[in-house]
Amino acid sequence: MRELEFDELEALAIGAGVLGTGGGNHPHLELMCAEADYRRGKRVTILDPQELADDARVAVVCIMGAPLVTKERLPEPVAICKAVRLMEAHCGKPFDAIMSIEIGGENAFFALLVAMELGLPVVDADTMGRAFPEAQMASFAIRGLPVAPFAIADVRDNAVLIPEAENATRIERIGRKIVVELGSIAGTCAAPRTGREIKDHAILNSIGRALGIGNAVLVAKRSGTDPVEAVLDVEKGKLLFSGKVHDVSRRTTDGFVRGRAVVSGNGLFEGRQLEIDFQNEFSAAWLDGVRVACVPDLITVLDEESAEAVGTEVLRYGQRVKVVALPADAIMTSPEGLAVVGPRAFGFDFDYQPFTETAP
Repeated sequence: MRELEFDELEALAIGAGVLGTGGGNHPHLELMCAEADYRRGKRVTILDPQELADDARVAVVCIMGAPLVTKERLPEPVAICKAVRLMEAHCGKPFDAIMSIEIGGENAFFALLVAMELGLPVVDADTMGRAFPEAQMASFAIRGLPVAPFAIADVRDNAVLIPEAENATRIERIGRKIVVELGSIAGTCAAPRTGREIKDHAILNSIGRALGIGNAVLVAKRSGTDPVEAVLDVEKGKLLFSGKVHDVSRRTTDGFVRGRAVVSGNGLFEGRQLEIDFQNEFSAAWLDGVRVACVPDLITVLDEESAEAVGTEVLRYGQRVKVVALPADAIMTSPEGLAVVGPRAFGFDFDYQPFTETAP
């Protein structure tokens, strides 16, 4: 267990943005809120999962909704805190720690904000190792653990508890309808997890991964080297494309941001074109019509100079970007994982191929 230093918050934001794969870009506002809490004397304690007692109770939390909506209002932990308290009241036992459902994007910081509000440590783990758009796309559900009970709350006087459901997909469908009714944004708390379950089924050291990416970017900027190359080096990733955003089609439906981006190449990719599909997060990429990456591997669009993550909701014509692929966690690329987070789960008619096996 250790205290997260103030200077580490920026690195965490950079890394969480990269791991967000478009679903919530660099969490600027959330970073500002966390820094403000630190200036008021609050602190975040990071807990190594191996330090958890097997019977410890951990709240798995997130903001659920369309990324675009989260950028239209200032971030606050109130809704998630209400969901956590609702879950405690339902189960009759308090929580010992907080954990984010995903390390990608703003949800990495919402776990910190909630933890500071409730005075609990944050477990260095998550359930996705990145960001995914749906609640069942998580390691606990993939491993067969129930997601219900599931609590949903907003900043007004609305709170809903789903005490049981036939499976995690049904939780996602019911929960998404509720969230849309609440304005396409709400705080959630999934079924309590024990320390043993986290050690056996979560994606461990995800906060550490984000910090590693962010620190590599900051070091590169200070030394005048390429921060995108720094990300690729620390993550063993691959540069898919470099160019200028030529076109973006985007729509918000059923609580998701869906669409396609087209990037025209420059430099080594002059005269070539990359197309990227997204559902909150980037899900598949085609270089001149040939698929070069797909879920569950991470496809991330970065500003070509700063390596700042560019989210699907702010991607726009004229941005100069580099598109990179990073490896997914082994849980996600297992047969059980691919059934839930592979290309066919996103409506594509092809199977998963690692980006490491595609042509340059």
